[in-house]
Amino acid sequence: MTRDYSQFLPPSGSGKPPERARSPLEKLGWKLFFNQQTDFDNSVEMAPVRVVEVHRTGLHVLGEGLDTIIPPGPDATVGDWLFYDQQHPSQSPVLNRTSVFERRAPGSDRRRQLIAANVDTLFIVSSCNKDFNIARLERYVALAFEAKVMPVILLTKADLCDDPASYLDAASAISDRVLVEVLNALSEEPITKLAPWCKCGQTVAFLGSSGVGKSTLVNALFQDGVTDTAAIREGDSKGRHTTTRRQLHFTSEGCAVLDTPGMRELQLTDVEAGIADVFADMVVLANQCRFNDCKHDTEPGCAIQSAMERGEIELARLIRWNKLAAEERFNSSTLAERKSADKSLHKMINSIQQKNRK
Repeated sequence: MTRDYSQFLPPSGSGKPPERARSPLEKLGWKLFFNQQTDFDNSVEMAPVRVVEVHRTGLHVLGEGLDTIIPPGPDATVGDWLFYDQQHPSQSPVLNRTSVFERRAPGSDRRRQLIAANVDTLFIVSSCNKDFNIARLERYVALAFEAKVMPVILLTKADLCDDPASYLDAASAISDRVLVEVLNALSEEPITKLAPWCKCGQTVAFLGSSGVGKSTLVNALFQDGVTDTAAIREGDSKGRHTTTRRQLHFTSEGCAVLDTPGMRELQLTDVEAGIADVFADMVVLANQCRFNDCKHDTEPGCAIQSAMERGEIELARLIRWNKLAAEERFNSSTLAERKSADKSLHKMINSIQQKNRK
């Protein structure tokens, strides 16, 4: 049976909706996309809930009149929507997602780690100091493009920098589809500059290294201290981990705000389209090469090498593109494919050794 939760959605039609009391589910980010997935057995008592934290003991979820912990079972992450099964909580189904962020988890098994789900805007935070890293920003942007989430680069600590314009130019050159904002996290700027993305029913996430000001920006949106903050180290501009887990906070206006621990390493997996979007200029040139399998090194008729000779692209950008593409292929290949490749390599080595012995 289909249960109608459309009363939790904004009224349809163009223009600004009239002022009205927001429902609990709407403030949690409930949308028509999720309302269309409410077809389930009428004999089972279920209610929509959203994951706001992931603990070792289970999932902390919120819903209309619900605030509870679901035991381990659902394969969900922060931002996910579930239908809470009161009789069998650990079997609560996870709703299809509008977007999902994931990365390769640390370790050798290349397991995928979910970061967040159902995010509308990704705020990629970097500071105007030694932490600024173009390659890392490109990774975050590729992650957002792959998830079809709007990326916005936020440059903080500009007030402590002699030349913030150089950081702005470098970040703006990543992609013409990415907006870059320079702001002082300790001022009123976060409230005014981020307001277009922080409306009722929207979910925004902050990603970046430790110490770049993510928690300070979150606190600025709430105008109070909802997360801890700490100063960076003066020697290398590296930050201290103040946020230890991913958690959704909700503003009084009904915007879900996700603060995350600093990630200095982001191993990408299954983001081929996202990388192609970030390096769209390189992809266009590569399609103009004489050979389809061109390595863009010394092959004749290489359009990328020609563009480099004309000064249209930099060698560093080509290196970053090749590195990201190779990493994505490696991380996205299955364990079976890796084992098969290893076996083929061993067979070839053994064959050569046997021939040498003869």
